[in-house]
Amino acid sequence: MHELLQLLLSPAVCGKPPLNTKVGTRIVGGQAAAAGAWPWQVRLDINGALCGGSLINNQWILSAAHCFSVVVYLGETEINNSPNSVSRTVSRIIVHPNYNSDTHNNDVALLKMASSVTFTDYISPVCLAAQGSDFPGGTTECGWGSAPSTLQEVSVPVVNNTQCNSSYSIITSNMICAGLTEGGKDSCQGDSGGPLVTKNGTTWIQAGVVSFGNKCALPNFPGVYARVSEYQTWISSLDQTLCFVILPVSPKEVNSLLSAADFC
Repeated sequence: MHELLQLLLSPAVCGKPPLNTKVGTRIVGGQAAAAGAWPWQVRLDINGALCGGSLINNQWILSAAHCFSVVVYLGETEINNSPNSVSRTVSRIIVHPNYNSDTHNNDVALLKMASSVTFTDYISPVCLAAQGSDFPGGTTECGWGSAPSTLQEVSVPVVNNTQCNSSYSIITSNMICAGLTEGGKDSCQGDSGGPLVTKNGTTWIQAGVVSFGNKCALPNFPGVYARVSEYQTWISSLDQTLCFVILPVSPKEVNSLLSAADFC
């Protein structure tokens, strides 16, 4: 059994949308998300350019290294028109030291907000996948890229790395791929840094960070994501006060760990 490595700074439970909104099955090929459906989703405004991210506790955001002055918007569904949204400036950006912009390897970054946020029905953290996690079920990706101003969601299956590498030739164990063989559903420009999540029981766990692809939603070219489970040691090493939840992707283990957790 994987160990619960770190805990949240608040009694809020990660990976559980308080409003429990219905998830759509259809970003490219997706559909508009309901307000509060993905309360860990973050929009990054990088000098007018768009990226995504995920809230992992009340002051830290996980995103992609290739996305980088940043203002972050939390609790947002419709850009510039969400009454539950709050914004924060960023006081610290940490790009993975081994990020390679040519191969996209280690395409992860952490952002520390200048002040913490209060968790609400529309703002809450996601759980992170533990090292060694497998993702046999489907995954869901959210973002505002190449889509209307309303947050979009799309469900895509995981593609094994061997198959994915036959398309890209640069896939490493630090990456995870997801998409349809026939194409039509994918993350796209503007979604970079956003979370790829999978549901186990009633808990949502982040499996990936939107990284790159060949255009958007093309046949035989799935989206490629940084594999979150490979970065728990790096995340933990950055700040001794950084507190978050890492959970295995197994419903029984998730439920037992959450019920036993003494949240900090």
